[in-house]
Amino acid sequence: MEGRFGAILRVDLSSRKMTKEALDERLLRNYIGGRGYASKVLYDENPPNVDPLSPENRLIIATGPLTGRAAPAAGRYMVVTKSPLTGYIASSNSGGFWGAELAKTGWFMLIIEGKADRPVYINIRDDQVEIRDASHLWGQNTHIATDQILEDIQDQKARVLCIGPAGEHLSPIASIMNEKNRAAGRSGVGAVMGSKNLKAIAVRGTSRPYVANSEEFSAVLKERAAKLKAHPVTSQGLPAYGTAILVNIINQTGAYPYRNWQGAYMEDADKQSGETLAAKYLTDNYHCFGCPIGCGRITKVNDIAGEGPEYESIFALGACCGIAPIEPIIMANYTCNEYGLDTISTGVTIAAAMELYEKGYIKKEELEGGPELTFGNTEALVYWTEKMGKGEGLGKKLAQGSWRLCDMYGHPELSMTVKKQEMPAYDARAIQGIGLTYAVSNRGACHVRGYLISPEILGSPEKLDPDDISKKPLWGKIFHDLTAAIDSSGMCLFTSFALDASDYAAFLRAGTGFDYSADEIMTCGDRIWNLERLFNLREGLDPKNEDTLPSRLLKEPIPEGPGKGKLSRVPEMLPEYYQLRGWDEKGVPSQEILERLGLQ
Repeated sequence: MEGRFGAILRVDLSSRKMTKEALDERLLRNYIGGRGYASKVLYDENPPNVDPLSPENRLIIATGPLTGRAAPAAGRYMVVTKSPLTGYIASSNSGGFWGAELAKTGWFMLIIEGKADRPVYINIRDDQVEIRDASHLWGQNTHIATDQILEDIQDQKARVLCIGPAGEHLSPIASIMNEKNRAAGRSGVGAVMGSKNLKAIAVRGTSRPYVANSEEFSAVLKERAAKLKAHPVTSQGLPAYGTAILVNIINQTGAYPYRNWQGAYMEDADKQSGETLAAKYLTDNYHCFGCPIGCGRITKVNDIAGEGPEYESIFALGACCGIAPIEPIIMANYTCNEYGLDTISTGVTIAAAMELYEKGYIKKEELEGGPELTFGNTEALVYWTEKMGKGEGLGKKLAQGSWRLCDMYGHPELSMTVKKQEMPAYDARAIQGIGLTYAVSNRGACHVRGYLISPEILGSPEKLDPDDISKKPLWGKIFHDLTAAIDSSGMCLFTSFALDASDYAAFLRAGTGFDYSADEIMTCGDRIWNLERLFNLREGLDPKNEDTLPSRLLKEPIPEGPGKGKLSRVPEMLPEYYQLRGWDEKGVPSQEILERLGLQ
């Protein structure tokens, strides 16, 4: 491969033309890689107002300059495209081993455009690339398809990324799965892949990814590995209980969304806690590439084994649906992985359907004999998750996501979404800062783009009062910028419990040879965030009506539990956030900030 960091592989599925392109090292320096570089390509190349499911929409899969290197948990890759769920930028992150394997092939980024005339998959071995027929794989779930591809290419060491039936029938909440159970889950990226008749991408690499200064890199790794080992979240909490350690913590805060956000406290939440999962169902930890943490859960229910569920999946498929027992939650999670569905959007959509049904808007005859969509109905959870995956009957409507479902029935106010994307597992009425990050997130409701749960609940890097709105706009901006940089580097966000901007700058200096400082890392994050905002504004974002939360969180106080009586105060925080960003009162970046960031 020419170029220190590898090259770009462009695949036009319509013409089956494949080209190799050089990386622009100026863009690499300014956008780091991964999420940042891919967003710049999308902004530059996608026609304005393009249909997300049209051949013209680019599907970009990008590694970071640390992906596949020896940095801790540096196995991440990004999928960037225009979202069929929100209509705005989609930028979904996944771990496992696929991203590291792509880095070992010498390809830094894949740009996929056009549409194949029949189902296909791409097979990459180092610099050898071929497009293969996937007709025999179409309709198969992600596990069966993965096994069949490895047999087809006769290489069990290859890594496979693929979609399930949900992506094939263009569900806007479809995910892309790699190694069967790792998910680029949010914003409907699986539907974009399906719209191109692209079932999968198999990769196998044999080269060692570039590191500018290996001796310096080793020294940085030694020091930062010690920080990860010393931090209680990364060394104890996550390895022992996974992300589900948060179930009891958030429930006791009074911020655990219950029955489609009608409540924020679940009396028997411990039945689905990380402690219960570990005691009864956990068989092993899952470690992504180079990860010292091992937060992944390998579980078993009776004779059925799989991976997950994570905290967000437990909330969405459990408490949000009024369901406490964890076994049906585990089974629904397995189903989402096999069919390629985003677990957050799936659970929150079923919860919305349950409220629609209990209020008489969905009629019993529409169930066609299926279990009733009532809160707490465990049979309904598993049944309707599978129906969503298959796109059958009422399940096809549910597979459109909660906003479209509720809008079909004339009650969009029952959809717990921001920019049409389902909200994650924290009630913004009881945790003020996370509500702000939901409201302004560029990809719709999202917790990992500005994880203020870390300071507001976990006290890292310092403890903030979750009810106090002062300084939350500043903290939100800091976390947004830092997360954008981490996503672009190829490292996992969970390392940020123990590491800060100076640590990521040290890794990037040694890895790339660019003289990054902590301030420059944050500036890169600021640049990426503003570029994503510009993309969304170009695609029709209306900040006045879309930088907000569902009316339930703004007008209906939490009815009971530790958070009783609380409301979100996002409207009070929004003007300060805009000002700190350098945006005008309408939420549009000023010419001054664009010039400072080189985005004019």
